[in-house]
Amino acid sequence: MSTTTPAAPIAAFNTARTTATAARVLRQLRHDPRTIALMLLVPCLMLVLLRYVFDASPRTFDDIGASLLGIFPLITMFLVTSIATLRERTSGTLERLLAMPLGKADLIAGYALAFGTVAVVQSALATGLAVWLLGLDVTGSPWLLLLVALLDALLGTALGLFVSAFAASEFQAVQFMPAVIFPQLLLCGLFTPRADMHPLLEAVSDVLPMSYAVDGMNEVLHHTDLTSAFVRDVLIVAGCALLVLALGAATLRRRTD
Repeated sequence: MSTTTPAAPIAAFNTARTTATAARVLRQLRHDPRTIALMLLVPCLMLVLLRYVFDASPRTFDDIGASLLGIFPLITMFLVTSIATLRERTSGTLERLLAMPLGKADLIAGYALAFGTVAVVQSALATGLAVWLLGLDVTGSPWLLLLVALLDALLGTALGLFVSAFAASEFQAVQFMPAVIFPQLLLCGLFTPRADMHPLLEAVSDVLPMSYAVDGMNEVLHHTDLTSAFVRDVLIVAGCALLVLALGAATLRRRTD
């Protein structure tokens, strides 16, 4: 008489498993100095470069520096997270982890927590550099700039986790950048006010989260007090990050076929 082993039940979300996953990812990052440099130093170097590109026109740096303070972390976190997650899937690590009592939500939340921790450091470094060393002139509180930069970095993490499910190689993960990031970069209002765009493009920009990240930065740039528009922008960016994380958990695959 043959017996079959029943399938393991789907594990419910568990805080201990999530934090254990985050700790494992952080330990791996600690032994990868190139990735750490990419996440922490590249946004700072880009801001320094931008500042001295507009050395003869500091006002131009003030106008676009705040926006790029949020965009640079989003881009770097997107690249690093998508490649790191795909590498774990192609190496079989995700398959082994998901064979354990570890749910997809635990795994995605653990990755988000780990990269979110790095994002806090990244955003603090970039904001401090821009405001106190490069002389970025903002009317509002630098802490609000830091908040938006952090949410942008978390959004980049969420997008990276999401697109990694659809890539079969690290090269393909990088190829998603023109499809996911570049349209948002062009339509977010960095180069021209969104109200001046073609009505169709303006409508598209209204549903892209980077548009609200730039709007939030501009609110801090021009207003002393906390505005209702800023609160709306922050909530939209945070909501988009949570939505994309949920989609990432739903589409996560054990391995690349």
